[in-house]
Amino acid sequence: MKVLYVSSEAVPFAASGGLGDVAGSLCRALRNKRVAARVVLPLYSDIPQEYRMKMKYLCNFNVSLSWRNQYCGVFELNHNGVIYYFLDNEYYFKRSGLYGYYDDAERFAFFSKAVLEMLLHIDFDPDIIHCNDWQSALTTVYINAYYRHIPKFYNIKTAITIHNIQYQGKYGLDLVEDVLGLPEQYTSVLEYQGCANFMKGAIVSADKVTTVSPTYAQEIMDPWFSYSLDPILKDNQYKLCGILNGIDVDLYNAGTDINIAKTFSVKDLSGKEDCKKEIREIFGLYDDGSPVISLITRLVAQKGLDLVKYVLEYMLNSGLHVVLLGSGDYAYESCFQDFANRYPGRFGLRLGFDPILAKKIYAGSDMFLMPSKFEPCGLSQMIAMRYATVPIVRETGGLKDTITDSGDGEGNGFTFKSYNAHDMLDACLRAKGAFENKEYWEVLMKRCLQYDSSWKRAADSYIGLYKEMLTLW
Repeated sequence: MKVLYVSSEAVPFAASGGLGDVAGSLCRALRNKRVAARVVLPLYSDIPQEYRMKMKYLCNFNVSLSWRNQYCGVFELNHNGVIYYFLDNEYYFKRSGLYGYYDDAERFAFFSKAVLEMLLHIDFDPDIIHCNDWQSALTTVYINAYYRHIPKFYNIKTAITIHNIQYQGKYGLDLVEDVLGLPEQYTSVLEYQGCANFMKGAIVSADKVTTVSPTYAQEIMDPWFSYSLDPILKDNQYKLCGILNGIDVDLYNAGTDINIAKTFSVKDLSGKEDCKKEIREIFGLYDDGSPVISLITRLVAQKGLDLVKYVLEYMLNSGLHVVLLGSGDYAYESCFQDFANRYPGRFGLRLGFDPILAKKIYAGSDMFLMPSKFEPCGLSQMIAMRYATVPIVRETGGLKDTITDSGDGEGNGFTFKSYNAHDMLDACLRAKGAFENKEYWEVLMKRCLQYDSSWKRAADSYIGLYKEMLTLW
């Protein structure tokens, strides 16, 4: 089985979020299970020179996009056993950062079509093209519009994974012919609510539609979560499934991580206290035996920070210490800076993001809080468990699929259902009560460490999906 994984980002080359982590890990797990999976992404100028120097030039060709005829070069790199293709066009990709430009529609339309053109020039014949989010969504449209008559493309199946349905790639309808270069009859494929919607086009065109957790696959058919795409998803429900992401269990491993104060494991948890001591020193927290709850997050409304703001003072006055690492909206940054000024010794804040500090926080905290409004998958709760830090989460998306409440003594964390600050507070106080029972808390920490968050599990599910796709038409 051969799979071409199409992504606008991939760790370690260029990444801005969870999509990059998935692209950098899933294909390696698939390769380990003898699936010929390869990745293609743009050759951004931000890709580190250490990787660019190792790339091998393969070929070049022109990509027609409406009245434009643009150069595209193809470079190849074998990294950790996975072959990566990089599509080069300096006009579109020699820029700082990945997204946020006025011509993103044109940039990623070029990328989406160049992926298919590339297959005419390289020695790789995929059975499945697996696209991700709106940036590569048009690949599923272009293959039907221009390539199905070519023998190489007769039997290729396509899939689109929705990592966050909030971002759909919505543009004016005038782009369909003038910028995207699609025939007039394809306007109806992309048109939705007066816009050209790239995600909608992929949902309609692809053979399978996946999300990054089973619960999120159900949630996005609800208007509350779907950002208006629920009617389209309901019409295509037969294509839809959710597969839970994994994480890199070698990168996040309390037993081998050189970035934390002291390593520890299920057999010996003693190093956890050294990690907590380090966090107290970094953030100036009182050493009074209080449990430490941490948040490592973007400071945006989606992450449930309004709930935290509302009851943070009560949490701090209830014998909980809180540590927050992140950056984002100015209003949240200002609010939490005010809390840090008012509650030194109980609330620690670091604005920005530091991956080494993040690992120290994961390892040195007792609990990890994720009160998200919605969370397609969530990686942080799985990372926290790799460091025996007990998650406290709202039951939404992948949080619901990974964390079960320990109220009956069998779960691996603490959960709450409604988007309500006092329900969140209750979960935090229940966790504090459990923390005071040292014998039970040790059982809970070990349960977290033993949770299987590897990509092996996810890879098996994707292989099952791919096999099912190969039986279609």
